Order: sequence, then structure tokens, then C-alpha cells
Amino acid sequence: MRRRSSPVPRDAVHHPVFARFYARLSVTADLKGGVAARRRELLSGLSGRVIEIGAGNGLNFAHYPGAVSEVVAIEPERGLRQLAAGAAFRAEVPVDVVPGTAEALPVKSEAFDAAVASLVLCTVRDLPRALAEIERVLRPGGELRFFEHTVAPGRALATVQRAADRTLWPLLFGGCHTARDTPAAIEEAGFELGVYRSFRIPEKGVRLPSSPCVLGVARRPAVVDRSAAAS
Repeated sequence: MRRRSSPVPRDAVHHPVFARFYARLSVTADLKGGVAARRRELLSGLSGRVIEIGAGNGLNFAHYPGAVSEVVAIEPERGLRQLAAGAAFRAEVPVDVVPGTAEALPVKSEAFDAAVASLVLCTVRDLPRALAEIERVLRPGGELRFFEHTVAPGRALATVQRAADRTLWPLLFGGCHTARDTPAAIEEAGFELGVYRSFRIPEKGVRLPSSPCVLGVARRPAVVDRSAAAS
């Protein structure tokens, strides 16, 4: 039997300086860095009930298609959560912004048709636990849509990423770890990895530790009817 995780304190994560910086940077990246187009691609075709993990300041909300009946947006950081609440008010689909962390989602098991992880899995403290929680709250066959930083394919930048992750990068950028192999971690968590692609943000210019990104879809495996298979 799956057990519901206990809720976490409202401010289990609190990065007020980073929150103000991220709120400005993310808007600029959407407008000038092509990130808004990635968000639209990430959310295209979704329907039903959706849980968004680490909603930040709510920039995804404007891109949810009308077939989505409800979005439950989890955001642990107080300042970003307040901004997300404002974005939810302006959204075309119903969005409920609630406190919580990826490692302890305050929702029932198997309650959602899809989960969205957008530039957040790099920041979670316990990635396997967070992915296990996402698997818990998805219905069998439900989708995980992901748009994340990931480890660079080239050795030189990957070395820079690992060095950055061990030093100042997580402290400066809200716990971000750029060298995580996100698709591999999703597959290791038991998801069926679907189509995904890699790209850079920004596409041109200086390559930063956070430049390598991946966007794709995975599924929670559907429950096998063992009795039917036996007959």
C-alpha cells in the first residue's frame, strides 16, 4: 500500500535573495533567451489534473492548454510562492499554489494525470526521493514532463559543472546542481523514459554550467493485470 507523505513546514526552503534574483532572471530568460518557447513545448498536449513541482514564480501557468482541468503547483520558497499566486490569478486554467517540497508532496497518491518538473530537479536535496514522490502521485500510465539542466555531453564542460557544484554554484543559485544526469535519474527511478532532446540555453554565446538542458517525457508504468496475464 502506498502511503501519503507527511506535509512539510511552510518555509522548509527559504532563499529570499535568490528568489528576488530568480524572479528577474527568469522573466528575462523567457523574453530574450527563448525559454518561453521551451515552456510551451513542455506543456503542449497536457490534459486532466496536473501537479507542477517547484513552480517558482509561475511562468509556466500562462502556457497550460485549456484541456488541463486543474494545476496543483508546489512551491516551497515563500517569496516565489507569492509571485506564483499572482500568476495563478491571471492563468487561463485553474491553478492552486500550495507550499511543499518535492521530497514530500502534500497530495494524495495516484491523484494526477501528469506531473511537470521545470528547472527544479537540479535543486532538490534528494533527487531519488523526489522522483519517488512524483511516481507516487501519478496515476498508472501518467506522464512526467521535464525541462531541466543536465550534465554536459562534453568532458570539458562536465568537469566545470562538477567543480561548480562542489563550490559556490549551489549557494548562489538556490541549490542548483548542474551536473546531474537527469534522464538517467528518471529512468533509474522506474519511469519509462520516452522521447527527449538536448539543447543549450542560451543557444549561442558563452557556455555556462547551466547551459546544457534536456526536455522530454517519461511515464509511470501502467499496472500489469497479473490475473489476466496468467489466464
